[in-house]
Amino acid sequence: MSRKHRFWRREPHPIAPAPRRWAECGDACPRSRRPAPRRRRPPCPGRLGGGGGAVPAGAQAPAGRRQCAQPAGRAGAAARRCRRRAAPHRTRPGRGAGGAGLPGESRRRPGRGRPHRRGGGRLPRRPGRGCAASPHPPAGVLAGQARFLLAALGEAPAPDRAPAAYVRDLFDQFAPRFEAELTGRLDYRSPALLAALLERAGVAKARRLAVLDVGCGTGLSGAALAPFARRLEGLDLSPRMLAEARRRGLYDALHEADLLDWLPRQAPRFDLVAAADVLNYLGDLAPALAAIAGALAPGGLAAFSLEAGEDAPFALHGALRYRHDPAHVAALAAAAGLSEVAREAAALRTEGGAPVAGALLLLRRD
Repeated sequence: MSRKHRFWRREPHPIAPAPRRWAECGDACPRSRRPAPRRRRPPCPGRLGGGGGAVPAGAQAPAGRRQCAQPAGRAGAAARRCRRRAAPHRTRPGRGAGGAGLPGESRRRPGRGRPHRRGGGRLPRRPGRGCAASPHPPAGVLAGQARFLLAALGEAPAPDRAPAAYVRDLFDQFAPRFEAELTGRLDYRSPALLAALLERAGVAKARRLAVLDVGCGTGLSGAALAPFARRLEGLDLSPRMLAEARRRGLYDALHEADLLDWLPRQAPRFDLVAAADVLNYLGDLAPALAAIAGALAPGGLAAFSLEAGEDAPFALHGALRYRHDPAHVAALAAAAGLSEVAREAAALRTEGGAPVAGALLLLRRD
């Protein structure tokens, strides 16, 4: 008789037509509806807390029973798990990770298997607040944003720039409705004004220039700059704005970075660097102008717009943007090696029912 039939026997029940399982012996009442309990196997000697642990090295296993036998099925899988828990660093001659292997080398390969406690040590910590895997920003980022908001209310000195994390989050949230808001409700026209300034300065729409669109956003400024460009690249801090720009198909390359981090690493290879309503989020423009000058080829042009103010070199106002004195910006540009080609006053857009006064500047690298 097979092993299966030796332990379990199927007999028809006189009442229920479906077959049932009965005890291994024939003494159980065949009229009972309840099957006899299944035979339980003895606990594995290696199971934690059951059987006193594994047999020490050099000792004999209990007579009549193999230590940690490996039966088939679920019981076998449980026994193997027990053995792994009890001895996570078993060794076997010739099974090392190095190929040939030496006696005593670990059987477990480096970098494989589940993490386990070793010598009562602690498991690796989960990512905590403020790390890269956490959705919560670090405390330093929140403190910088709080100081920026207080400065906009006049309760703290204005920082040199808006926090990069604040600008990224702002435009990530604004990306789906950016074009509808700016072109429809705010009458935004800075890119078109810059393109017209370039034409008046004698720059032809001949698609001969290597152009960098700083703060390209969804590509509104790229559409105005494309007639000048042999190669058009875009730079923006917001990944969602870049995703919208990528759908336009205007750009040969798009870069997600802060302009103060990305521009200083570039070779002087651009014929035109344009920034429409981008420098409004920077207070001190000296680092930005120096970075733009370094990315321009000799004789290259820089065209950008500013929100105009004359009370101070720069000031942060309630709309969380900076106003700049155009004369002070021209002096900073001259110090960076950029000579002024043209400067014009313009209304950049409408806000709160009133036009926003601004300035357009066109500079040339000496």
